Amino acid sequence: MKMHNKVIVVTGGGNGIGRELALHLLSKGARVAAVDIDESALAELVGLAGGRKEHLSTHVLNITDKEAVEAFPEQVIARHGAVDGLINNAGVIQPFVRINDLDYATIERVMNINFYGTVYMTKAFLPHLLQRPEAHVANVSSMGGFLPVPGQGVYGASKAAVKLMTEALYAELIDSNVRVTVIFPGAIGTNIVVNSGVADSLDVNMEDAQEGPMKPLPPARAAEIIVNGMERDRYEIFVGRDSTFMNFIYRVSPRRATRFISKQMQSLLTK
Repeated sequence: MKMHNKVIVVTGGGNGIGRELALHLLSKGARVAAVDIDESALAELVGLAGGRKEHLSTHVLNITDKEAVEAFPEQVIARHGAVDGLINNAGVIQPFVRINDLDYATIERVMNINFYGTVYMTKAFLPHLLQRPEAHVANVSSMGGFLPVPGQGVYGASKAAVKLMTEALYAELIDSNVRVTVIFPGAIGTNIVVNSGVADSLDVNMEDAQEGPMKPLPPARAAEIIVNGMERDRYEIFVGRDSTFMNFIYRVSPRRATRFISKQMQSLLTK
């Protein structure tokens, strides 16, 4: 589905990949409804939109509030006249600790935002998308959604749930007007650690972590890859060389891939 003149909802639109998705979609002639819980981040997005801000609406919304989400599509339609696409991008990671040391409140928060937020948004918008001549749902999973990452076990479980739910949605909608895509970002240069409130759990220099043979992909480039993949109606989109490489290794030998990523994560799990 080409994005020109389409109305696309983007969750997590105030920061990181979501912000860049909103800006890239605007640059392609789309109208964008950007959703975030952070009002100040959405205000910054409006400033960055420049002359295209007339095609942008911003909405402060807690995607874990089922009743608020169910009422939200009518707000988008009232502002833009229709809705043609949904990108469920919003998500948080967990503290870098083992499952044995992870408290239940954090587990529930991660699952509520990453999985249930995606489910609520999908169910709220799907009836409207099915009425359009063509439409698209794209859900952001993670490299951690197909590869077990020590210290991110529940985060990975939430993203694996997004992966399988999205794949099932694809199967259910094969004969419909709605295309479905699942997205697997690798390391992206965003502020997700800070925005997730888990920076204190890291005993490493995050600036140093940005260096190395597999540097995080700039979020603007990630957004470009995602939108280009959606326009080609891709079933899966792997964002970054690390995601592409680890998907290959995991398919060849799940145990070897798990041992490899376990070794890479040891420095974050020394406590």
